[in-house]
Amino acid sequence: MSKPRNAFYAQSGGVTAVINATACGVIETARANRRRIGKVYAGRNGIIGALTEDLIDTSYETKGAIAALRSTPAGAFGSCRYKLKSLEENQDEYQRLIAVFKAHDIGYFLYNGGGDSADTCLKVSQLSQSTGYPIQAIHIPKTVDNDLPITDNCPGFGSVAKYIAVSTREASFDVASMAKTSTKVFIIEVMGRHAGWIAAAGGMASDSATEIPIVILFPEVAFDRSRFISTVNRKVKKFGYCTVVVSEGARDAQGHFLADQGLRDAFGHTQLGGVAPIVAAMIRDDLGLKYHWAVADYLQRSARHIASRTDVEQAYATGKAAVAFALKGKNAVMPTIVRTSNSPYRWKIGEADLNRVANREKTMPRGFISRDGMGITARCRQYLAPLMAGEDYPPYRNGLPRYIRLKNIAVKKKLARQFTV
Repeated sequence: MSKPRNAFYAQSGGVTAVINATACGVIETARANRRRIGKVYAGRNGIIGALTEDLIDTSYETKGAIAALRSTPAGAFGSCRYKLKSLEENQDEYQRLIAVFKAHDIGYFLYNGGGDSADTCLKVSQLSQSTGYPIQAIHIPKTVDNDLPITDNCPGFGSVAKYIAVSTREASFDVASMAKTSTKVFIIEVMGRHAGWIAAAGGMASDSATEIPIVILFPEVAFDRSRFISTVNRKVKKFGYCTVVVSEGARDAQGHFLADQGLRDAFGHTQLGGVAPIVAAMIRDDLGLKYHWAVADYLQRSARHIASRTDVEQAYATGKAAVAFALKGKNAVMPTIVRTSNSPYRWKIGEADLNRVANREKTMPRGFISRDGMGITARCRQYLAPLMAGEDYPPYRNGLPRYIRLKNIAVKKKLARQFTV
């Protein structure tokens, strides 16, 4: 039997409450296959760790520490927003990756991220063909935006959806208590650049047993100020108050983001944030109502204390499946979540070619959005409910969640040349 080769694992893009559960699945599965996989080296700060030869030797971590990742939020090894250019545009980056992989005998590349990360993984997979160096690249899905195609849903989304639904319900109860003489409209801003999946989760706060007047502003539906103001006014008159869930990606009929700051992130995307006060100002100016607004921001994606059990289980399963795919000799693929039944909810792991995933986004189906464009349908509720289901509380100590901090011991560098990004 040939000597087992090492694996490289890294986290990319915005982290989630359950991305470390995926890391746990990767590392535990790799350790269970020591005859075929040597060590798991984690990239410090994503692909940057590979380029700069800043690798973490996970073999120094105890079994208990790796297991504790399953209940720890954020990225244990650090993440990044860094997109590789094409081979033609920047051969130096790819030559550097090959040099690092060769120096540390890395034969498996496991990249945990969203659509742009799928693109990076696809490019790395093509190195085998263009350079002759044997490397198997497996993309592991992760995104709170739930916008990766092919897969039914994305690890990280279910927990965000649960957090937003819970927060919307709790805040709405608060506003209802104060509406007679104080605040009548509460606005909560949620993530979602082009897809309104997280905003839709806010609609789950209201149901037949707990009716709440909620208005949702989706990226998929052009914002109409007069219709919006009219809807809010009608709900306030009927219920005495109203809650507005607005996606950061809400845009007008011309396609302009309401919260466009004129800035771009490392991937070239418009830097968003701050749409809640913009909407609040409209309510003040047009209706003269007292309001409060909040931006969920990092709170929504880091809230491991209220994570969905379904989400945790799926995050772990995709990490485990990624290693299994690599051991089967697969390349340029991604494990997917396949929904096999709605009632009872059942799912299994599937497989997608990265050419069908990279640089593509899945938005909300029109059938998931109510006819007035500001609510969700029964079909949407059926889709969302099982993804938010179940609790998987982390261990607590002295009233606070007990999260793990890994040693993250660096692998000794072997290359003389330094590389900066």
